[in-house]
Amino acid sequence: MSYLSDDDDEEESLLRTHPPPPVYSPGTVGVPSTILEPPNVYKSRWRSIRVMYLTMFLSSVSFSICMSSLWPYLQLLDPSATTDFLGWVVASYSLGQLLASPFFGFWANKRKRSREPLVVSLIINIIATVLYAYLESLRSHKSIALLLSRTFIGFGAGNVAVVRSYVSGATTTRERTGAMASMSACQAVGFIFGPAIQTAMVPVGWPGPIHVDAFHLDLYTMPAWLSAIVGIVNIILLVVVFQEHKVDNDEDINYNIQSEERLPDYTPDRIAVSASLILFFFVLFLFTVFETIATPLTMDMFSWTKSEATLYTGIILAVGAVVAVFVFVVVKIIVKRINERYILLAGFLFCLVGFFIYLPWGNEFPDYQDQDILPAALPPSTIAPNPTGSTDWSTPFMTTASHNSSTGDEPEKRGCPHSYKWCAYTPRIPLPQFLVGTLMIVIGYPICNLMIYTIFSKVLGPKPQGVMMGLLTGSGSLARTLGPVFVSQVYNAYGPRVTFSATCGIVFVSLCGCISVFKKLIPFRYQRENNI
Repeated sequence: MSYLSDDDDEEESLLRTHPPPPVYSPGTVGVPSTILEPPNVYKSRWRSIRVMYLTMFLSSVSFSICMSSLWPYLQLLDPSATTDFLGWVVASYSLGQLLASPFFGFWANKRKRSREPLVVSLIINIIATVLYAYLESLRSHKSIALLLSRTFIGFGAGNVAVVRSYVSGATTTRERTGAMASMSACQAVGFIFGPAIQTAMVPVGWPGPIHVDAFHLDLYTMPAWLSAIVGIVNIILLVVVFQEHKVDNDEDINYNIQSEERLPDYTPDRIAVSASLILFFFVLFLFTVFETIATPLTMDMFSWTKSEATLYTGIILAVGAVVAVFVFVVVKIIVKRINERYILLAGFLFCLVGFFIYLPWGNEFPDYQDQDILPAALPPSTIAPNPTGSTDWSTPFMTTASHNSSTGDEPEKRGCPHSYKWCAYTPRIPLPQFLVGTLMIVIGYPICNLMIYTIFSKVLGPKPQGVMMGLLTGSGSLARTLGPVFVSQVYNAYGPRVTFSATCGIVFVSLCGCISVFKKLIPFRYQRENNI
């Protein structure tokens, strides 16, 4: 227990009852504050924040625009590619973001400017996107080039750390939750538009209207060209509209506010900072489970073709992102009444329920590829004996002649590949079950994502947050680097039952960890040395 001296008590009373004279520095308008700012500064500040919203939106689009078609595109470029390599391709984006986030965050802090790293990152993103669109024109090593293009697209997306740092520094504590919610909503809208754009391109088909050696325009490359164009628009807005703003004095910090002295150096709570980084790692790790195997899972469970999986998975992702936007709006309202930490716990619970629903039950099993035409539809001469010697055709084997058509017009194979032994004993996940589980996850994930970002920014306090936001983004990128590799390996070897069981265990550990540091996840409050 601590006590204030008489002088301290009198000073605190004066600060509460007599607001300081107007100080024309970047503050806030529209919320209770001891700082005033001219209307033109306020408009410029929020205009710049909205440019950051757009940048976050476009970064999200660059990631999600090809998620539903990435597996079919990889198979088109390299028919021998496996889901193991798909895991590396998905992870490459996050690996690039992991490397770039601290770098761009440090650059923004060192130069005390956000525009420079943002413009450079967007240029890198545009060049990598153009490379992605030209992959079909390459003569060899197409899958490796796909890996590199996704890596550099992710490197360009490392600007997310700078975006969040700028918005955190350009808002007051009371504005921050709403601003972070709006920015996360823009991120979710990006997830809507990405799959929606890809879905809209499905009627273009492949090989598409333009299919020459030097240029390809089809359902896989058109979204990439569109992404490059909007990236150029984003650069123009950053150069013409964006202005640097910084809220140095928060309405919640009254110490030395009249003299505008700088706050003494301080260290945020190390446990709260570390816990936030670890929790964010787990949140992003969980989401990679869905984003990595969603398309292969639907092709295996529901026997969808490449085009069907691209279309239907894109629709599912788009609808899920619409739900996420609704969740952000609701959270923005209820956070005024419910503590952010309780909302974070609720988000983890939704994720736990969603992945538990994903667990396969029942007695119906997925179809193996070509099972629908064996053995009745083929003449006996084309059926190879089952190596096991049994007459069970649940895992049929075909001769080379029956696999290859001299005309090259054989129908696309549907169902589980024969290399997936788990298809013989793992029940099918019904489509309604898959959709309900997805609904729970798209409710829980945005809640966890938003709450951790908001809590982390408040734990850090008013000091520049570029590097720390870079570390947080890097933590998420590390999760999205390791997650796809882990998920693709486990799914390929053991199927969805083991994959989602392991995921449920990770969610449970995250939930317990969040409860254990619950009392530490509170906003920073500066206290004078005499008021310990």
